[in-house]
Amino acid sequence: MSTFIRSAIQRREATVVAVTLGVVIYFGIASSAFFTTANIVTIAQYIASITIIGAGEVLILVLAEIDLSAGQVYLTSPWFMYLLWRAGLPLGWAIALSLFFCIIIGLINGVVTVWLNVPSLIVTLGMTYALFGLVLVESNAIQVNTPGATGLFGWAFGIGSWSTILWALGILIIGWIILKRTRFGLHITATGGNLIGAAEAGVPVRRIKVYCFMLISLAAGFIGILDAIRIQSMNPGNSGLDIVLPGIVAAVVGGTALTGGRGTIVGTAIGAIFLGVLEDGFNLIGVSANWFYLAEGVVILIAMVANTQLTSLAARLRR
Repeated sequence: MSTFIRSAIQRREATVVAVTLGVVIYFGIASSAFFTTANIVTIAQYIASITIIGAGEVLILVLAEIDLSAGQVYLTSPWFMYLLWRAGLPLGWAIALSLFFCIIIGLINGVVTVWLNVPSLIVTLGMTYALFGLVLVESNAIQVNTPGATGLFGWAFGIGSWSTILWALGILIIGWIILKRTRFGLHITATGGNLIGAAEAGVPVRRIKVYCFMLISLAAGFIGILDAIRIQSMNPGNSGLDIVLPGIVAAVVGGTALTGGRGTIVGTAIGAIFLGVLEDGFNLIGVSANWFYLAEGVVILIAMVANTQLTSLAARLRR
């Protein structure tokens, strides 16, 4: 086996890259509208939120934890912003305080998980429903328009066609640097790979976990505000689980292990592109809504099986 092929197999992102290229080529041939500028912008805007939430989930999954509340934080943070703005605060301060509340939500998730020894699945699922109920109570289940943002501020915070995409790219780069180029990232990987060993080596494993829960809530809340300003409306009936699950799928399809100790920000971004292209492509070629989720689930399952087999092959090659 050539050195190039061996190296490609050992890369965790190899499978999702190949599958994504395959679906891009297929839908590009199947629909003349796929490669238009408007459609590319639509796909990019869709995958921006999935990518950021998925990147945050990478930090949590590497720790062998999970955060189901990130999707609801994504939907709740614009409501915090809206209520503060309605109370008379300038929009910039409303955004800043809303993000502070998101950090507090992450802090609560982390503290309950780490110091009270409650599984993160249960903690964050409970937080999801609590935030969902809070939004319904405060909004009376009535859809509202987001505050108007104009000028450079408005363009930077969601109105511009590419603003959320550029923010997502910047956050991805920061996430990659944190995970791969800092001591904090090394501690994250060590904690997820061997919790007891990391603790005995002096890694503050509890603080590491709490910080990661705070980071994912901050990132999810921020991209939620950007999307709300871009869309210019908020529906209190939306479910956060519909937002967070694609992010988790993007992370896992991209090569992040659910068992902890291994994760890739780049693979998550490619996984999000895969999901975005898949959904957009199905819409363009006119797949019935009754078949959409079935088709999407089958393709995702195939990608996951391929990823698992490639990981096993890479392990055999290393041995």
